[in-house]
Amino acid sequence: MGSLFRSEEVALVQLFLPTAAAYTCVSQLGELGLVEFRDLNASVSAFQRRFVVDVRRCEELEKTFTFLQEEVRRAGLTLPLPEGGLPAPPPRDLLRIQEETDRLAQELRDVRGNQQALRAQWHQLQLHSAVLGQGHSPPSAARHTDEPSERTPLLQAPGGPHQDLRVNFVAGAVEPHKAAALERLLWRACRGFLIASFRETEQQLEDPVTGEPATWMTFLISYWGGQIGQKIRKITDCFHCHVFPFVEEEAAQCAALQQLQQQSQELQEVLGETERFLSQVLGRVQRLLPPWQVQIRKMKAVYLALNQCSVSSTHKCLIAEAWCATRDLPALQQALQDSSSEAGVSAVVHCIPCRDMPPTLIRTNRFTASFQGIVDAYGVGRYQEVNPAPYTIITFPFLFAVMFGDVGHGLLMFLFALAMVLAENQPAVKSAQNEIWRTFFGGRYLLLLMGLFSVYTGFIYNECFSRATAIFPSGWSVAAMANQSGWSDAFLAQHQLLALDPNVTGVFLGPYPFGIDPVWSLAVNHLSFLNSFKMKMSVILGVTHMTFGVVLGVFNHVHFGQWHRLLLETLPELVFLLGLFGYLVFLVIYKWLCFTADGAATAPSILIHFINMFLFSRSPTNRPLFRGQEVVQSTLVVLALATVPVLLLGTPLFLRRKHQRRQSRRRRPLDAEKAGLLGQTDVSVASQNSDEEKAGCPGDQEEEEFVLSEVFMHQAIHTIEFCLGCISNTASYLRLWALSLAHAQLSEVLWAMVMRVGLGLGGEMGVEAVVLVPVFAAFAVMTVAILLVMEGLSAFLHALRLHWVEFQNKFYSGSGYKLSPFTFAVEDE
Repeated sequence: MGSLFRSEEVALVQLFLPTAAAYTCVSQLGELGLVEFRDLNASVSAFQRRFVVDVRRCEELEKTFTFLQEEVRRAGLTLPLPEGGLPAPPPRDLLRIQEETDRLAQELRDVRGNQQALRAQWHQLQLHSAVLGQGHSPPSAARHTDEPSERTPLLQAPGGPHQDLRVNFVAGAVEPHKAAALERLLWRACRGFLIASFRETEQQLEDPVTGEPATWMTFLISYWGGQIGQKIRKITDCFHCHVFPFVEEEAAQCAALQQLQQQSQELQEVLGETERFLSQVLGRVQRLLPPWQVQIRKMKAVYLALNQCSVSSTHKCLIAEAWCATRDLPALQQALQDSSSEAGVSAVVHCIPCRDMPPTLIRTNRFTASFQGIVDAYGVGRYQEVNPAPYTIITFPFLFAVMFGDVGHGLLMFLFALAMVLAENQPAVKSAQNEIWRTFFGGRYLLLLMGLFSVYTGFIYNECFSRATAIFPSGWSVAAMANQSGWSDAFLAQHQLLALDPNVTGVFLGPYPFGIDPVWSLAVNHLSFLNSFKMKMSVILGVTHMTFGVVLGVFNHVHFGQWHRLLLETLPELVFLLGLFGYLVFLVIYKWLCFTADGAATAPSILIHFINMFLFSRSPTNRPLFRGQEVVQSTLVVLALATVPVLLLGTPLFLRRKHQRRQSRRRRPLDAEKAGLLGQTDVSVASQNSDEEKAGCPGDQEEEEFVLSEVFMHQAIHTIEFCLGCISNTASYLRLWALSLAHAQLSEVLWAMVMRVGLGLGGEMGVEAVVLVPVFAAFAVMTVAILLVMEGLSAFLHALRLHWVEFQNKFYSGSGYKLSPFTFAVEDE
């Protein structure tokens, strides 16, 4: 089988890498992504490995790269995508990259520091200018004037101890949210021996740290006395105020403003030169950082892979073990030869036997990746186990469509998925970071088939947005019924519901060519008809799906050489499943084919027959479907019950017998050794062990650890799970009927409560057209939100459960692990 139907053959290889070419060889393997290295130093601490120093240097460089990347983002710039195909740099280039990176980082730190200092200084000048330009004037009580006023005393006061005191000023700026608290604290601390004036700046000033515009409050404080001045300075320091010298004379203020403006212009020129130099440094970082990041990540990955290798006794080569697909062995050998040719000694590759279970490798493409993801979410398959993904490509969308069948809804889903498929190569679509969008985009081919199958089942159900379509002429004739039944006006007035009798000639002309006849959408028993049809269809699909899963288990038994399981497990499982529930499917199909409209009234009940089958009884009012039905039913029940002991005891007893035979074979060489026949027995034992190695068996250890009780317990669990699962799983497939019915009814309710109301408003043509616009918009929004998203998610989850529980547990263990090759694909992204 191909790799899609069964995982590829994987071999354990041993690599002998020359020390001089080990880095180059591993780097080339990372570019190809062929092998998964095994850690041969699992018992060695990460700090004691051979290349730990190189790994630390790469990590230090990554920290520096993070600093440079943050600086670029801080400047509002973006890093370009690195060019594809960048190889891992040689080890000698690591020192060069480290020196250039450190130099760029130091330049950035110096320039950033200078820029911050210049901005802070320029901000101080702006605040000082704002304080002087706000028009703060000293209080009138503090002004010295010689002009007389009405409050000026006629006689001068005699000299006192405070006659030499003069008014002092403190001017500065504070953040607006601190101004009120500062004013209250100044008033309380100085007991009112001051006059404070607070004003908001007319223009916003740029913050030197964040770069955002901000408003400041300027203040001017007049006070008397040295102790009060000390208090004011301590309080302003606590509030982180910017305090500036203040002169009272207007001429001095104008001169100070001119000087501040001149200094601001000079600082702006210096700051502009600094920012231009900073942009040059950031430009170099933008050009050099992306390729360096990719190269250092690759180099670190190479050294981490080399740390998993062991050193030979002569220290001339490194020994590595890796898993590799058998089909990739020639490419692996060629890559190692090309990489080690310059060292003068070629790398050596050879396969080695291993008793561990190899990893699972299944190659996928854009189309199969989403379906393989559904299977792997349940569990990665064992090595060489049958892969359910190829069959899931058909069965999963089909079972989803059985529950979601509607032409209109399926077409919308198909068009949405088709748009994603057509735009899958556009860079904007690929690089989208929205998690919901990435989920839909990853499953675009799954959505495409789900929508396509939903259109198909919608035609079978004859539903398009819950409305039936008459693609072909109906198989029922109302005119023939009216002509032959003599429906009069009085009869029609008394009977609101009219019945079409298929036994009347000309009323039923034949089955509808494809799907359900549209006349059923007008019938009051439409729901009863669909319930019967979909319930039986769900049972038929479920039994077929489960039987197919049991049949797939045959391929596993044949591939692994477990021939006894064909007779002791697969055959009893098929007899049990088909003897009970396969017979139920036969009854449904037989009744469909053998009973026409003439005998529909006297047709027996399948449900009663099925119940009587288990009770070994008969119902006098329910006639048999065919002659000898009771004998057939009793025989099938007895056969199904007889398979249970075979399932329960067959495999444990067979394995016990097989174990006893091997034990007796081991005793024969010992007896022959006593008889002098040692040579012949050695050959037989050696051949037996080689066969076990080829088959991948654990060998003698597992044979000696054979415990019948454990095997019997495992088989008992499997038997109980299968027998009870056949009943519960068959009932579980009835969810196909339930969700299909729920989807159809929700579509009908939405149409009746929205579109039918809008279409029935009547009135003038123009008014009705205007009213239908919001009505149709509401119908479209609710259709997408409820019927497509919510109902689609519900049907998706139920289809997922049917595959994981009802289908895959018949043959798929999912106890393996994936092959994770050493590759640089992630680093390149």
